[in-house]
Amino acid sequence: MNAPQRIAKTPKAWEALSRPDLVGRRAHSLLLMANGRRSERELSALLGGDVSDLAAGLLQQGYLQPVPLMLYGDNDSA
Repeated sequence: MNAPQRIAKTPKAWEALSRPDLVGRRAHSLLLMANGRRSERELSALLGGDVSDLAAGLLQQGYLQPVPLMLYGDNDSA
């Protein structure tokens, strides 16, 4: 079973946050909330609708990046 993918802002997204007109209102809201701890499902719930296509476009354009989910024990050195 795959864990939900988390997404986070890239430096390009941080620059776009100061110019909401650059990406559009809905994309701007998604960028604001993409903190690396929320999945697409959580972001969809927060924004009141499915953001999968929007997130995929922002990933492709370099505004968002996938963040691996760290589980307890992942950083253990053996």
